[in-house]
Formats: sequence, structure tokens, C-alpha cells
Amino acid sequence: MGIITVKTEPFNDQKPGTSGLRKAVTVFQKPHYLENFIQSIFDSLEDLIGQTIVLGGDGRYYNRQAIQTILKMAAANGVGRVLVGANGILSTPAASGIIRSNQAYGGIILSASHNPGGPDGDFGVKYNISNGGPAPEKVTEAIFDRTKTITQYQVLESADINLDHVGSFKLGTMDVEVIDSVKDYSQLMESLFDFDLLRKTLTSGDFSLCIDSMHAVTGPYAKAIFEDKLGAKKGTVINGEPLEDFGGGHPDPNLVYAQELVDILFGENAPDFGAASDGDGDRNMVLGCNFFVNPSDSLAVLTANAHLVPGYKNGLSGVARSMPTSGAVDRVAEKLGIPCYETPTGWKFFGNLLDAGKATLCGEESFGTGSNHIREKDGLWAVIFWLNVVAARGESVEQIVKSHWQEYGRNFYSRHDYEAVASEGANQLVAHVRNQFAQLQGKQFGQYIVDYADDFSYTDPIDGSVSSNQGVRIGFTDGSRIIFRLSGTGTKGATVRMYLESYESDSSKQDLDTQEALGDLIEIAHEISQLKKFIDRDQPTVIT
Repeated sequence: MGIITVKTEPFNDQKPGTSGLRKAVTVFQKPHYLENFIQSIFDSLEDLIGQTIVLGGDGRYYNRQAIQTILKMAAANGVGRVLVGANGILSTPAASGIIRSNQAYGGIILSASHNPGGPDGDFGVKYNISNGGPAPEKVTEAIFDRTKTITQYQVLESADINLDHVGSFKLGTMDVEVIDSVKDYSQLMESLFDFDLLRKTLTSGDFSLCIDSMHAVTGPYAKAIFEDKLGAKKGTVINGEPLEDFGGGHPDPNLVYAQELVDILFGENAPDFGAASDGDGDRNMVLGCNFFVNPSDSLAVLTANAHLVPGYKNGLSGVARSMPTSGAVDRVAEKLGIPCYETPTGWKFFGNLLDAGKATLCGEESFGTGSNHIREKDGLWAVIFWLNVVAARGESVEQIVKSHWQEYGRNFYSRHDYEAVASEGANQLVAHVRNQFAQLQGKQFGQYIVDYADDFSYTDPIDGSVSSNQGVRIGFTDGSRIIFRLSGTGTKGATVRMYLESYESDSSKQDLDTQEALGDLIEIAHEISQLKKFIDRDQPTVIT
């Protein structure tokens, strides 16, 4: 057993984004590709020798092989101890929690989140820092800089570690602890929520639910919590076995890709509550019986009802939302007398606010919600939070949301995703909207008058860093908004996201269909952007 040095050459496409480096599996399988990126992580970290890191992934194809490679490279690079999830499994929220509870130096999470898996699917590598959150830009830039100059990497010659059972091992001088993937996370949830009330509700016979893990990472967590700890009947968790290809599905919890769950909740004899999580467990979709909860509304409702949940009963220091997320939570924060922060998209921006004690809850319109318990969004946490609120109020999901609208007004909100479009056309679309900023100011479109048109820029209130070009915004005098962003989560072409928002305070008009209520704004958005001209699409891939 010895350390060998392997000569290599840089790849020119290893720039990590806010969610790490995501590529097709076939790219990561190229000789030296994974090793180059992992060595670049290790080379860019200061004082790594002897430190503890956390390692795990969402169980997608290539997860186990990558873990074995990373373990041997960690040993060769002087890491002191690695905590790795049994079977190579750790949800992203669980990994964040383990980093924090063990005061680890950082963690490597293997996931491409909600992207498809399998041999022809996607893979990803993300580095999280000691607070449990995604690496900030200064860290990812250092990693990227190293990928451009790397000439060699180090790896320990060794047999593979048995990941199938909890236990302790040695790789050279490095300690490897294969840990229970679920135990710590389950205990954390029990410390935040009223499990006695939930157990009483779920075993009463008067309440039914369906949890769809989409053959992704949350299956073992959901079964352990809902079926084993809280007493929900066996079979409550569907698609609960993590599969390398997610059962051929697209592990994105929305109304299109979670079709099985949607059919159940909108079918005959529908259960009272339904929820789905994504590939790595950090996103959530919540449904009531024949009722969809918009993620922006979800953040607002949880904020308004946080006092009903043990872990948050002493009040919230503040809330934060990403810029494209609707302003529904802003009204709740105003009534509670707490600050509400508007950040760019990307969970790392919430990390500074959470670390500084400025915010307690935070969320994004892309089905991500979380709190200061970890430094990642957390899908199952949000689902348990919702169940705690439902149990405490004794009302249905629909009743809770509609009473919220009556009190605060309704932000009609929708996101139209145009996936896998040509990058050139997508960039031209955004540039076309930017070039109209000056002439849009004060322009009238039907009943809507443009109040401002700009590119969102954010100055971090904690460290003073500035993030520019975070989304093209068109705001109207009545508070309505149209936003265009290019998403960086896909691996094929570009994803154009169009966000639409309109506020309605009149409760008699709050039951309109969302797309109908936003119909005029949708037409205006297409007129301003000339979307069909630039990306040649008539209809979005996904509407949420």
C-alpha cells in the first residue's frame, strides 16, 4: 500500500457553479477527469492535513465508484478522517448536518440534484465548507484556478472500502468511518418538531399521506421518519428505494416530473397530504388533497406559522428569499416586524445571513426551503414542518393556504422553464431584454405600466461582496413583475426561466387559475422578450 503520483493535464471545462461541477456521467468517467477536480479541491484548501471531511452522495450512477476514488485520494493527500455514508448515501441536508455536528473541515457531496441519472445521465461534485454550506465564490474560484494548471494528482494504492456496513477502517494513515446515513438527521428532525403530535395525527386513522421519494436519496430517510418513528402505515413512502437511474424518472419534485404523486393527490379518494423530494433531498413539493402549494407561498405560510413549531416557537430573527421568489413572505415579515432579505439565487447567499443570525427561515421559488438548523435547503424538513403546522392547526393544506391569502393577499406566481435550448439563442434573448431597459421605463402595456427595468445586483450585508447580473427584472407600478434568468443547473444547452408575479388583495378574486390570472403578463413577457424568435419554443417544458 503506497501513494502514487499520476501525471495529468488540465481540462478546460471544470468551472464549478453555485451547485458544484455538473457534467454528464460520461464526462466524469473520462480518464483523470474526476481525479483532476478532486485534486484541485484538495490543493486549494489550506491546512487540510489531519482534518475531518464528510463524504457521500445521492446514490446516482457512478456514486460508489467515485467515492472509492475520493477516499484513496483523500488518504494520499493527508486527510485525517473521512465520515462516509453507508452505501455511499448521504442526502445533501444530512451531509450539511453531519459537517456541522462533527465540526468537520468540510465535505464533498456527489450529486447532480434534480438532473436525471443513469449511465447516460448526469453526475456532480460539490464542496461544502465547515459551516455545512456550499463553498463561497472565493473557494470555487480557487478550485477552478487550480484545475487550469494541475499537472499531477496523488492516490493511495489500496483495495476498496466496504461501504455496505457501518464500521471503522484504515486507508493508510487515514481513518474511515462508514456511518449510518439516516440516524443523525432523524434525531435532528426530532429536536425541531413535535413528533408526539405528529405520531398522534398519523396513527389516528383520520389522516392519510403519501410521500414520493422518486427513487432518490430520501427514501431511507422518509421510511425511517414517517413509517418507523411516526407510525404512518407501511407503503406511505412510495418509490422509496434509491436507484442509480432514479427508476428512469426525472427526480425533480414538480407537477410535471412527479406525475405519479400528482395523480394520487388529484385522484379519487386522495390522501390529505402529499409531498415529493428531489435527487439529493434538498427540494420539496407539498400538495394537499386536490391542491398544489406554490413554493413561494410555502415559505410565506411556514413563516407565518413558525410559532406553532417547537424549534421556532421563540420567534424568527428574520427571513430571506431569492430575488425571483414571490414577495408573499415579505408581507408576513412586515407583520411580524422582522427583516426580510432579497438575495440572488443560490443557497450560499443565505449562508452568510444564517451564520450572522440575521435570518432563521429562507427559501427559493425552485422548491427549496430551509432554516438555520443546517446550511442547505432541506426537503424533508419542509415536509415535516408542513405536517407539524397541519397537525397543530387541525386544518387541511388548502384551508391553511387560503386563509393565509385572505389575511395577506395572494401573490399569483408562476415559473415557465424552457429547458435544453440553444445557449446562443438564450443569451441573445436576455441581451435583447437588457437592451430595452431605457425605453421600457414608463411604458404602458394594457393596464400595466413599467416602473423599472434592471439587472438585479446584490451587496451582501455581512461581507460587503457584490454580485451583479443576477436576473433581468421588469417591475410594474402595481407591484407585478416579470423576470428572466438563465439557469446553471442543467448540463445540456441552457434553461431559460421566466418568472411572473401579480398581487391580488381582493379575496373574491383569489381563486382564479394561476395561468389565467397571469395571462396578460405572460403575453407581455413574450412581447418584450421575443422568446419564440430567439429560442424557437412555443410552450415551456415545465410550468410551476
